[in-house]
Amino acid sequence: MKRELGIAVCGLACCLCSENDRCGGCDSGQCPDKAACENLACAHRMGVSHCFDCDQDCRKGLLAKIKPYGFTQFARRYGMEALLDCLERNEAAGILYHRQGIWGDYDEFDNAEALIHFLQNGER
Repeated sequence: MKRELGIAVCGLACCLCSENDRCGGCDSGQCPDKAACENLACAHRMGVSHCFDCDQDCRKGLLAKIKPYGFTQFARRYGMEALLDCLERNEAAGILYHRQGIWGDYDEFDNAEALIHFLQNGER
């Protein structure tokens, strides 16, 4: 885990992403999708650094997907450091952010509350 890469604007875990060798994160200027990222543009318009800092509960862009939405909801409630702590603990326990491609253990949920429970406890 590259904890220093933190969490993306949309809630994705840059710190665990298999692409983090070519991307330094949303604000690094190295993000290959920077120009097309709806969440990054919205955060800049709203004057926030992350979607979890915004007072609106939206499902724009990548927030339409359960993993970034659930991570955003978790960080909104408990903070980014708590999210990073859970991700780091879960990774050490064998929970994978990515297995093959971009799909991993956190993608197997259909609602944010179940994903938040999994983040906190490492169990379904």
